[in-house]
Amino acid sequence: MSSNRRNFIKKVTAGAAGVAVGGSALGMSARSYGRIIGANDRLGVAIIGLGRRLGAYYEPIALKSNNVELIYLCDVMKSQYEKALINFSKHIDYKPLTEVDIRKVIDDPKVDVIFNATPDHWHTPGSIMAMKGGKHVYVEKPCSHNMNENELLVKAMKKYNKVVQMGNQQRSSDHTIEIINEIHNGIIGTPYKAVAFYTSKRGEVPVQKKVPVPSGLDWDLFQGPAPRRDYTYETWDYNWHWYGWDYGTAEAGNNGTHELDVARWALNVQFPLHVNVEAAKRHFINDGWEMYDTMDVTFRFHGDKIIKWDCKSRNGYDTYGGGRGTIIYGSEGAVFVDRGKYILYDRDGKKVKDSKSASNEAGNALGGGGDMTTTHVNNFFDAIRGKAKLNAPIDDAAVSMAMVHYSNIAWRTGRDFDIDSDNGKIYDREAMKLWSREYEPGWEPKL
Repeated sequence: MSSNRRNFIKKVTAGAAGVAVGGSALGMSARSYGRIIGANDRLGVAIIGLGRRLGAYYEPIALKSNNVELIYLCDVMKSQYEKALINFSKHIDYKPLTEVDIRKVIDDPKVDVIFNATPDHWHTPGSIMAMKGGKHVYVEKPCSHNMNENELLVKAMKKYNKVVQMGNQQRSSDHTIEIINEIHNGIIGTPYKAVAFYTSKRGEVPVQKKVPVPSGLDWDLFQGPAPRRDYTYETWDYNWHWYGWDYGTAEAGNNGTHELDVARWALNVQFPLHVNVEAAKRHFINDGWEMYDTMDVTFRFHGDKIIKWDCKSRNGYDTYGGGRGTIIYGSEGAVFVDRGKYILYDRDGKKVKDSKSASNEAGNALGGGGDMTTTHVNNFFDAIRGKAKLNAPIDDAAVSMAMVHYSNIAWRTGRDFDIDSDNGKIYDREAMKLWSREYEPGWEPKL
């Protein structure tokens, strides 16, 4: 929202405060004043990337109380924005514009807010472009593709003074906020260890094979900041996650971001001191999956605290009693928390409390959304208007994001390494070579 619009709102609000319900010196009713204030407080919204996260935005954008207007649906694949138009028509009574090129959307002064739900390699470059264009940004996880982008994103937020929130929606979960606050207040004594886990049953992935670019896909724009290459079968439709490091951040970035964030939040720690990783591709050895599908990571922090990340992408054995979640151990008890509930145990392992949350947030299903995401987006809108503090400000979210990047770097280099806990830099020259990435010339993210 422009400063002129904010000033207008303040002036009209001040003037309206003394107006009787029956009318005003301008011959307007209080209801008319309300419409003026509402129209000028309205946020113009654009969604960039219309894949599996799209459903998460229907409710918060349609809510009248949020007072937003969906101006653009933008995607590099024609069928995606055509489908998105149909789906949104069930929730709003007007038709947004469609666009292929994020740059054209950012150039439109009617847009105040960008929802960046593109593939991982576009998250930081697209978000920085949006901030430079005067937009606030809600960027889905992972907020960055590498550590250099992680730093640039935070610097951009500060330079352009924009509201930037990552889509780690459990930060807006009532039951999670409640139990984390209780942990911080000593309900399980001194918390010393958290186990973050993700278990899934992903199947085989096609081996990459050069094929013609699918009809309706702008392959050049899909690649954007990534080095150019020929199109390979099914790359654009989710499998980019597993086809090397040009686009994705493997399962740690795809799903580990969430649980690692909850673990760090619970232990109240910042950058780790050391990372140790054991990971490999264990399943469907000859398919097209190019990343690890099984990973065990240990992070060590000041205060003798530990976070472990247990990832099983393609083995559905239920180790912990749920497909994803976080277990926090303390000197006097333990807590299990996931997207639907928390369970508190005493030191003897006796259940003390079960929150039995009514949350309907999606768990392991692709895409999804739910009331937790709605609350997270509502918090973002309120923060833009100065009515709330962000639940997941990007400078804090980026610290959790670093744990994802450390995990991936350790696996790619085959090395454990120490970390400067003050600034997050790695004490290993080979590992530091992966601090950034190769970009298509001219597409490097710049402040």
